[in-house]
Parts: sequence; C-alpha cells; structure tokens
Amino acid sequence: MIAYASAFGAGLVFGIGLWISGMATPRKVLDFLDVTGSWDPSLALVMAGAVGVTLSAFGPILKRRTPLYAENFVVSLKRQIDAPLMLGAALFGIGWGIGGYCPGPALTALSNLSAEAFVFVGAMVAGGLAHRLAFD
Repeated sequence: MIAYASAFGAGLVFGIGLWISGMATPRKVLDFLDVTGSWDPSLALVMAGAVGVTLSAFGPILKRRTPLYAENFVVSLKRQIDAPLMLGAALFGIGWGIGGYCPGPALTALSNLSAEAFVFVGAMVAGGLAHRLAFD
C-alpha cells in the first residue's frame, strides 16, 4: 500500500510542477519550440531544473541495493541506438510539435476539460494499444 501512496504522491507533485511551469498549456510549449517567431525561453529553465534534480538524485538512488518500495531496480540494459528508438523519438517530437503536449502534461491538461486534450490523450492511448497489438 505504501508503494501506491508514494507513486500517487510523486505523480501529484509532478502534475503540480507541470501546471506551475506551464507545460500543460500547449501555447506555451509551442511558443518555446518556435525559435524563429514568438519564442518563449522560459521552459528552458524548467528543463534546467529537471536536469539538476536528476543529476543530484540519480547517483545516490542507484547506489542503493534496492529501491525503497520495490524488490529491485528496473533499468534498461539496452545500450544501442537503433531504428525503433529513432523512429519512436521522431514520432514523439512530431506529436509534441503538432499538439503542444507530451504524455505527462497531456494527462494533466485533461483537468481543463478541453476537447484538444481529450483528443490528444485518446490518440496517445490508441497508439499505445496499436503498438501492443502489433509488437507484443
């Protein structure tokens, strides 16, 4: 039960951070990506903060024998950059650029009750299910 509570707490803090940073607002994200137009560099600070937290936290966490609320760490052993990875990254970037959402902020934006958030999340879920049907 504590694992679920900690996962919920982490997700809640993450979602609040997305709202505060503006990542749940597609216009802000699209303005950040538009470097030749009305560029808004403020999300670079969000990224810098995320990188800082990651760099300071991952070392001590991975030095532990086990995580706090699981039996072991799940870390990918894959070390190659291959075609599926490149294709997935390209599709992710194209979707982000077109829609102004990536998965986390899209889920957070559902609370706006906007049609675009529901369409994006629906397409995201359908894409995930299609991948599972095709490749699992």
